[in-house]
Parts: sequence; structure tokens; C-alpha cells
Amino acid sequence: MNHSDSGNDFVQREDKSVYETTEPVLYAVADGIATVTMNRPSFNNAQNSQMTYALDAAFKQAVDDDAVKVIVLRGAGKHFSAGHDIGTPGRDINKPFERQSLWWDHTNKPGAEQLFVREQEVYLGMCRRWHDIPKPTIAMVQGACVAGGLMLAWVCDLIIASDDAFFQDPVVRMGIPGVEYFAHAHELNPRIAKEFLFLGDRMKADRAYMMGMVNRVVPLDELQAQTYDIAARIAKQPRLGLSLTKTVINRAEELQGLRATMDVAFGYHHFSHAHSQILGAGTLGGHDAKSMVQANKKDNSA
Repeated sequence: MNHSDSGNDFVQREDKSVYETTEPVLYAVADGIATVTMNRPSFNNAQNSQMTYALDAAFKQAVDDDAVKVIVLRGAGKHFSAGHDIGTPGRDINKPFERQSLWWDHTNKPGAEQLFVREQEVYLGMCRRWHDIPKPTIAMVQGACVAGGLMLAWVCDLIIASDDAFFQDPVVRMGIPGVEYFAHAHELNPRIAKEFLFLGDRMKADRAYMMGMVNRVVPLDELQAQTYDIAARIAKQPRLGLSLTKTVINRAEELQGLRATMDVAFGYHHFSHAHSQILGAGTLGGHDAKSMVQANKKDNSA
């Protein structure tokens, strides 16, 4: 049977990324606590694939180390994370990496397949992998936790936030129904989740605490001390007991629909990317990093 299968066509995309660091993630262990630090402070810890794979390697190192009982995820500099890298010189969307799932390389795939495959790996797939780390994880959040930053905080078991922290998912502005690890309706009451997404406004740490999304809100100058005090207390508990407890609660979340919600949202997310491309607005609804920052400043200036 002869037919033309455009799905077998491959394309060439030039990788123009230039990294500002060879260490996008720092790793250290002390007193049974592994510290995983996002280390792109000059770009507010925007997550490129270089950082994502480095995070995965750091988490694996922590899991493999029997001396580690608890993992703390933090961001260097003023902000936890400004989200996915959509505009720095280190944006490496066209660079191939050694993948951690069984999806194929995205870099030479045509049309909407490129982003669909890439984001299965580095966004949804990685976050699900990290959510199931068998050791307790704590996100230590200061400053901005925006879009892709939410995904990193949400995969952690606890979130300790400073009083200057804020949480935001403004990507509806791009025509996209929220970030790929779509936990909004599980982290927040559905009506609050709609407000969070419809408006794209910043949610301050105190309101996030009231919503149950954050465990503690502490003064910025006490954030590190209080986070590591909690980590040290958890580290005194038996390793297997912690792992089993985490597993039970994670499975309960899935029974409540967390995984199914993400699967549905991921499909719509990539429909929106494809729709935007068809309309000639690129994959981000005509936005880039600069326009998103400007819009965020305008919307949150009141």
C-alpha cells in the first residue's frame, strides 16, 4: 500500500542556546538533608532543559544516597523561580538531551509533535517522576513562584514560603489553560483555581496558606532556619515509614483525580499550542518573555 505519511517527515532546527553557567543546579548534603538549589539567579531561576535534567540528576543522587532522609528544593537569589525559560540566551528548546522517559527525541519532529513530545518529557513527565520521589521533599519558596515554578513547588510534599513570596500562573494570557503539571484544581478550591487562572493575578503567600497550598508562611529572614528545622524533624522519622506515608497520600491524590486531570489538561494545552501556530502567532499566542513580564507588571501594579 503506497501512501504519503507526513508524520515521517523530519525537520532541522538550529540550537542557538548559550549557557551562562555550567552549574544550573547546586547539590549539597548535611545532617541527613540534601539541598537542591536552582542556580540561575541572573534569570530568576528560569527553567531551561539544562536545569531540568540537572534537577533530575540531583534528585536521583539524593534518592540513591542512604544518608539523605529529606530533600529541600530552593532557588538562588531573590526568587524561587520565574517559570519556564521562554526568552533567555540559554533557552535550549532545540537541543537534544539523553531522555529519562521512553519518548523519542523532539528536536527533529514536525509541527505540534515537537512540543508535545518535549513537554511529555521535561514538564509533565519529569514533574510526575519527582512527585513520586520516595523521600520527603520540601520547597523553600521566596519571591516569585510563577507558572513553571508552581510545578516545582507543587511536586514537593511541603511548601514553606517567605512572607514576600507570591504564586502566579498567567499563561492563560497566551491562550493556554495553565501549566502542564495541572494541579490547580487539587491545590486550590475549584472556584479559587478559576480565579487564579482567569485573572492571572499574583496570589500572596498568606492567601496561599489560607487555601491550604502552603504549609507555613514565615519572615524572609527566618525562611532558611525554619525550613531546615522542619526538615531536621522529619529526618528523625524512619525512612520506610516516611516513604510509605508519602505513597499512600500520593495514591489518594490520584484516586481523587489528580493524574486524570493532568492528562486532560495536557491535551488541551497542546491543542492551544497548535491552534496558536495555525493562526500564525507562534506557540505562545504571540507572547514572549518580555511581553509577559510587561503584562504582569501592568496587571499587578494596582
